Amino acid sequence: MNLQFLVSGLGLGSVYALSGVSLVVLYRASGTLNFAIGALGALGAHCAWTLLSLKYPAFLAIVASVVVAAAGSFLYGRFVAPALSHRDRSVRAVSTLGFALVLLGVMGLVWGETIPRRLTLPTDAAYVELLSVRVTYTRIVALGLALATVGAIALLLFGTRIGLAMRSLASDRELGGILGINTTRVDSIAWLISGAIAGASGLLLGDLVRLQPSFLTFLVIPAVAAALLGGLTSLGGTIVGGLVIGVVEGMLTSFPELASYRSAAPFLIALLFVAVAGRSHSLRTSQ
Repeated sequence: MNLQFLVSGLGLGSVYALSGVSLVVLYRASGTLNFAIGALGALGAHCAWTLLSLKYPAFLAIVASVVVAAAGSFLYGRFVAPALSHRDRSVRAVSTLGFALVLLGVMGLVWGETIPRRLTLPTDAAYVELLSVRVTYTRIVALGLALATVGAIALLLFGTRIGLAMRSLASDRELGGILGINTTRVDSIAWLISGAIAGASGLLLGDLVRLQPSFLTFLVIPAVAAALLGGLTSLGGTIVGGLVIGVVEGMLTSFPELASYRSAAPFLIALLFVAVAGRSHSLRTSQ
């Protein structure tokens, strides 16, 4: 039975990791911690559900989820974020929280909050058996997509001119601007990429757990925890962090007395990591 919860946790952890990568990509490029990724993912997932309910092809619904989330993120990054680029990072982060609340309100008006919905993808029907546990292709796709995204982002950052510009701005934005880097263009691309990843994450989580605006909006909580485990810069660390959080949540579900506290797992794991990492850094500094 525990193995079943472990597999379930790996599936969720893959989505958390994917969402965390969305945060890290944007943070490395623009220094903005985007609390709206969950709401963007929820918006994309609900658009996909609408198309599926109207009998449109699943492929079109999947593409729509990614495109809608990417477009929403790009529009914010292109027209709102530049006006806040000179403000403190905490101000920019709070602004994205306001963006998330706006999106949540829009989804409440269009789709409602309490109406039960079920998002089903074609990959739910097929499965493989691992140690007598059925693993749907959706969970396998989630893990594969998380790993593939890390590879693609690493290739972008270290193998392209736009990636070089992103890394330059991450090191010193003022110096990068002086050297002629178009910061608005680079930031807009980062917002676009981050939104596309958020759209895929929201679609997968809406399928694996449930399709509800507020629930998917709060996907940002474990995503931030995963990103923190990666130091907000490490893609590999974020993947590991997301998987660890998902597995811990899944295993806690197998214990009835602890199951109600599983939502606190991302906070506790992130806080423990930050405390241990901070203490280790202090010890190295003192030496």
